[in-house]
Amino acid sequence: MYIPEEYKNNNLEEVKAFLQKNSFGILINQSEGKLCATHIPLELEKSENGKDVLFGHISIENPQWKGFASSDKVLCVFSGPHIYISSSWYDFEGVPTWNYIAVHVYGTIKIIEGEALLSSLKKLVDKYEANSENPVKVENLSKKTMMMARGIVAFEIEIEEIQAQHKLSQNRDQKNYDNVIAALEKTGNSSAKSIAEEMKKCPR
Repeated sequence: MYIPEEYKNNNLEEVKAFLQKNSFGILINQSEGKLCATHIPLELEKSENGKDVLFGHISIENPQWKGFASSDKVLCVFSGPHIYISSSWYDFEGVPTWNYIAVHVYGTIKIIEGEALLSSLKKLVDKYEANSENPVKVENLSKKTMMMARGIVAFEIEIEEIQAQHKLSQNRDQKNYDNVIAALEKTGNSSAKSIAEEMKKCPR
């Protein structure tokens, strides 16, 4: 991902927190000579050897997984809030742009089975059922229901590189930076408010 220097986010802990909060990503790889992409949850965890990994799974009917063995290098793309920035908010003539947060994760993928597969499913369900009134637990599901696990291909991606960009008007002077924040907060748009909050936290 092309990232101008002023937009790079080199704070690894902040980036990891972003990945955990915005875990619905895009898995991209090459399979049978074609580029494939699937939109799925990709959960950041520590592997047994202490390395950062992403866990996920796709349907066995999805041919993308057939390329994992022959081409095990993958790209995972994660997006955060984003919003149009009007140049009318500046005190000078300029051009409109877009503010956004995005992270690309590169790594090596391998298929997991057995207890590793069940563990990844438990972690996924526990995370998203945490706020449910009657949370579902994988360990409480019947054998008949758990047979559906035969219809998925679970995987682990060992992370090799993370590229993180937070394009938040850092190239503007303080007055115009504040102008953008104020204008975003007036819109009533949830994405605009999210970007405004990120801009307030962004180091300058």
